[in-house]
Amino acid sequence: MLTLHHISYLHPDKELLFDQLGFSIQNGQKVALIGNNGSGKSTLLKIIAGQLTPAAGAIKSDSVPYYIPQVFGQYNHLTIAQALGVQDRLQALHSILAGDVSEANMDALNDDWTIEERCAEALAQWGLSDFNMNQGMDTLSGGQKMKVFLAGIHIHQPELVLMDEPGNHLDIAGRDQLYDFICQTSKTLIIVSHDRKLLNLLNIMLELNAGGITTYGGNYDFYKRQKQIADQALQDHLQSREKALRKAKEKERETIERQQKLDARGKGKQEKAGVARIMMNTLRNQAESSTSKLKAAHTDKINGISQELQQLRSAMPDMDQMKLGFDDSDLHKGKLLFKAEGPNFSYGRGAVLNQHLNLSLLSGERVALNGPNGSGKTTLIRIILGDLKPDQEVYSAIRHAVYIDQEYSLIDNSLKVYEQAQQFNTGALQEHEIKIRLNWFLFGKDDWNKSCTALSGGERMRLLLCCLTISDQSPDLIVLDEPTNNLDIQNIEILTHAVNQYNGTLLVVSHDAYFLEEIGITRRIELGRNAIDD
Repeated sequence: MLTLHHISYLHPDKELLFDQLGFSIQNGQKVALIGNNGSGKSTLLKIIAGQLTPAAGAIKSDSVPYYIPQVFGQYNHLTIAQALGVQDRLQALHSILAGDVSEANMDALNDDWTIEERCAEALAQWGLSDFNMNQGMDTLSGGQKMKVFLAGIHIHQPELVLMDEPGNHLDIAGRDQLYDFICQTSKTLIIVSHDRKLLNLLNIMLELNAGGITTYGGNYDFYKRQKQIADQALQDHLQSREKALRKAKEKERETIERQQKLDARGKGKQEKAGVARIMMNTLRNQAESSTSKLKAAHTDKINGISQELQQLRSAMPDMDQMKLGFDDSDLHKGKLLFKAEGPNFSYGRGAVLNQHLNLSLLSGERVALNGPNGSGKTTLIRIILGDLKPDQEVYSAIRHAVYIDQEYSLIDNSLKVYEQAQQFNTGALQEHEIKIRLNWFLFGKDDWNKSCTALSGGERMRLLLCCLTISDQSPDLIVLDEPTNNLDIQNIEILTHAVNQYNGTLLVVSHDAYFLEEIGITRRIELGRNAIDD
């Protein structure tokens, strides 16, 4: 069992990240830790792993956790054995087998006589049979490094496993193997991930936000339904408070008008009765004071409701405004957009694509381009976009295409947010119109002068979508190259919603099966293995 009591954490600059967090996880439970980027998910995972020390609170665990990080650059100077923390045991085993049965070697081995056998089995399980434990981590790809740490689960046999975005570097086959492990294992799992297919394999969602931790029993789809119910309740409450605000303003107007009529009627009666001037002034002052108090009371009530409404609206980004608001392309649906028979390209080391492709793209199609790393996906995309001239002639009716990669590199880091939006202003929008669009995509006036280089992955995505709406030029083709890799779930849903408003042709490279399903992929192009380059 894992229990966190009143955990708080301060950044090195003393800024409070989270405060008084607490929850318990039973043995064997499979838990997702979810939340928007910046909420502290990775930090909390490192605290549980013992790599960071909380400012306050305590952690109690029945077992030592095994931690798989999101990034691996800190291990590049190590061998696989050193990165997995088994170097000393392997060296001790080899020394003992060579005849050196010193107490130091026996202590280092700690009776783990099967360590070498488990290491070989673990690497083989994850398709790394060609590697040995003395190989440098810097010679491995990102996906291979992730598989090394996944192999470490079999080597160390922990009861509690912590994973930070384990699917990020894996191809489809690697992800499928990860999903199988999650389904079959009886170990306790805590996983930070934006892979919604993976999240649907887990049975508890822990949502981390500024208010603390909220627990949802069930997988991601169940969590999403619960959130939709909560959002609807929030929408209903918002409408109720908007109605209350209208009534409060109406009541204020009616009350003040009634009081003014009573004051006027009273003044007329007093004048007819011949009340002295000094008394009239006193009565007038009393009437004005009474009206002022009434108005102040109503103003306080209206301000209170207005502040509540502002808070409610800030909790509900308007997804309908965050869409690719293009006019439809004048290419009719089904028109041949691109055709090539056996397209290929050579970088001087032989042809990249190792198979004969009869490739065509029709206007309005939604196509997924699949293939393992090294199969030539990037080369084929560059041929389609016209960046590379292939060995064979191709037909292309593509007049305007937009390429969106996982870094959202169309954003110019040298510019500020408003300047970047202005760069796409081909339709001569006025300044206030551009700022309205920026607001739609959650860039308020405090963000307009922010440097683009300081934007998170989700912010870069939202800014690029905003810029595309400002350009108002409907592309014939949008290519999305792993667009969800650096996004949290909220921003993936924003991207999904925006893409689903686009009626042109879509070509998508993604390992995110859930995303592909939600954007309505209609056809897949499969590239084979053993290409020379990608």
